[in-house]
Amino acid sequence: MTHIVTASSSTELTKRIRLAAEDALTVLRPEQVPATPGQLLALFEDQVAVSTVVLDVTPGQMPVEQAIELTRRLCSHAGAPSVLLVSDEPEAIALAAMRAGGRDVLTPEVSIEELRAVLREAQEMVGYGTASDGSRPEQGDGRVITVASPKGGVGKTTLATNIALALARTSPQGTVLVDLDVQFGDVAAALDLDPSYTLGDVATSAVPDIIGLKALLTQHPSGLQVIAGVRSPVEADRIDPRLVGDLLDVLRREFRYVVVDSAPGMSEETLTALDHTSDLVLVSTLDVPGIRGLRKELDLLSELALPAHTRHVILNMVDRAGGLTVDDAEATLGVDADLVLPRSPKVARSTNQGVPIVELFPSDKVSQDIQSLVTRFAPLSSRRERRLGAHRIWGRS
Repeated sequence: MTHIVTASSSTELTKRIRLAAEDALTVLRPEQVPATPGQLLALFEDQVAVSTVVLDVTPGQMPVEQAIELTRRLCSHAGAPSVLLVSDEPEAIALAAMRAGGRDVLTPEVSIEELRAVLREAQEMVGYGTASDGSRPEQGDGRVITVASPKGGVGKTTLATNIALALARTSPQGTVLVDLDVQFGDVAAALDLDPSYTLGDVATSAVPDIIGLKALLTQHPSGLQVIAGVRSPVEADRIDPRLVGDLLDVLRREFRYVVVDSAPGMSEETLTALDHTSDLVLVSTLDVPGIRGLRKELDLLSELALPAHTRHVILNMVDRAGGLTVDDAEATLGVDADLVLPRSPKVARSTNQGVPIVELFPSDKVSQDIQSLVTRFAPLSSRRERRLGAHRIWGRS
């Protein structure tokens, strides 16, 4: 049996939630809410699972600071219920709520239809948290999305960082990006990050447990977690490829989405990542070397028996003046392209600024096309919604 807990003394809000909810509902006045997640969840019998907690921070309800702190604690607690906040000034709290792990921000005037949708989504997100002791509720694995290409210079890292950032918008604390280009990875530069730790601190001996691993992650302002590439090729020599599988196993048990930016070609680390991949994004430019290389990679993947339905073929930086057409490429590859991205100066500008194009130019065609790809991995993100940066605000048109 699942439960929704609402902390509010507003009869109008609780009425809306009761009409929209498909789960049982418990309403607490803000002053009745216990100070710790353990005390809150202990109010219910063992067979009752709290799927969603709604915190009302409109005037006269729970103080914003208290709600943000409770959100942070709830989202790191075993069972990790989804946390929604209700505010009449959502823009003012959206970033803090996102960083604390909150799922959504709703306005008091949110419609029953919108509220029902967000409650359903919140319930589906249950279970992607971790207790302070590292324990974790039983759940399915997260999705491992590997971005690969047979050769460099095709925009693979740009695509990986944009996919990861777009996924972080749907799951701010549930998305991690791993730079698995062990010698020349530049995910950190693409995101304008200065990491204290890198892959070299993670995969040179035994992979730490999730508590130790989290201490080695670098957090992007969006909430995206990053395992950055090594500082130099010399450091890469200490990485044990056998530990890559262990690392991905730990991450996919902790995160809803694990995005891997692999090295060009088929390195030992990339092959290990493929064994743990649920979705493979293959990238090529529209030129003869790139298309021929991708065809060879597709043939190899068939020999490795990686299911064809898990592959997503992307033709990147397409320019009609290049002499090849998309039809030419598809005929050579033997498969249709899932996405064709045009060459755009805005992509280069966003890369040079260290801000992915989906964030810097969200209305650009390339951004919109990447977002359409991301809906394959996170279908719920295609619902009608308004976004504020990496967070959503429900109830305002």
